[in-house]
Amino acid sequence: MQLWERLLSEEEKMIRDSVRAVVKKQIAPLAQQLDEEESFPWEQLKALSDLGMLSILTPEEYGGAGGTQMSYVVAVEEIAKGCAATALVFFTQMHGALGLLLAGTEQQKKKYLPKLASGEMLGSIAITEPNAGSDAAGMSTAAVRDGNQYILNGNKVFITTGDKADIVTVFAKTDFGLRHKGISAFLVEKGTPGFKVGKVEKKMGVRGSSTAELIFDNCRVPDENLLGSEGEGFQICMEACDYTRISTAAQALGISQGAFDIAFQYAQERSQFGKPIYDFQAIQFMLADMFTEIANARLLLYRTAKLIDEGVKDFTMEASMAKAYCSEAAGRVTDAAVQILGGYGYIRDYQVERMMRDAKITQIYDGTNQIQRMVIARNLQKRLK
Repeated sequence: MQLWERLLSEEEKMIRDSVRAVVKKQIAPLAQQLDEEESFPWEQLKALSDLGMLSILTPEEYGGAGGTQMSYVVAVEEIAKGCAATALVFFTQMHGALGLLLAGTEQQKKKYLPKLASGEMLGSIAITEPNAGSDAAGMSTAAVRDGNQYILNGNKVFITTGDKADIVTVFAKTDFGLRHKGISAFLVEKGTPGFKVGKVEKKMGVRGSSTAELIFDNCRVPDENLLGSEGEGFQICMEACDYTRISTAAQALGISQGAFDIAFQYAQERSQFGKPIYDFQAIQFMLADMFTEIANARLLLYRTAKLIDEGVKDFTMEASMAKAYCSEAAGRVTDAAVQILGGYGYIRDYQVERMMRDAKITQIYDGTNQIQRMVIARNLQKRLK
């Protein structure tokens, strides 16, 4: 038994094994095709929905499973081992519900959460703009109140599942004089007049997920779709980011494990100079370093998930550490996997080149790793006084 197995309950192990079986049969075999065609993983998402995974974090009173953060992290990891793009689409569905879970009214939760949990609706979250990435408070999308409606104007970019989502949590400024304190959050449904999809991006990795521009042109949203109160959007956004960073960390961890598994097997099967290349110390040391990185990443991530399940409210620093470490480990592990496979690693048949491309984005989205270090350093000052 690996050390991290001790951190999982029997139920969490059962969930992991169930997801692993679905990934092996219905998700991993389609990963390469999904990447090449840049198609959307509808079939894979349905398989996860049939397993009940789309409801894993939704409270039972809204049609969900009310699962633990640990069970969710393990699910993302297993999916990402087989297909990082499908994992991204999966956890974006979870992110689409975050605003509701954090600040939704009872009416809003009853209206949307059951549909998100069942997969009847796809969700997404829209923060980034052309001139507001790391500086979320610099967003310029405006929301002006007009009677019992808000009129939204502006553009969002790099929105995962933005072109497919049925409902998007959109962050916009209701008061530009207050900078981050003037940001509010809104639920915007597909088909709302003035809401349209712009450019769909062509990407280096996770090409089986869609990434789109969203355009709001005098888009009228009813005031009942305001999340929380005016000016609470930035706080909702920051709280949501703590959770989304854990998703990214789990995705990165899964990519690392998938690449290691391929490299480890290849090293035992590939022979040079009359013996398996695993017998050469250079290869052994590379694999030892890869495995150590994965173990460290997993323990850091799992501990963060445990803190959440134990009811700890302030896990911002842990989430940032997990996101930064897991994503950078994924970069190093996938690079080493390509090196171990040599020429075969550089071609698509062995999949590690896809994993290497997929790993890169985990260092960028949900806050670049440079931003994560700023978050960690700021929290160090608070905790180590």
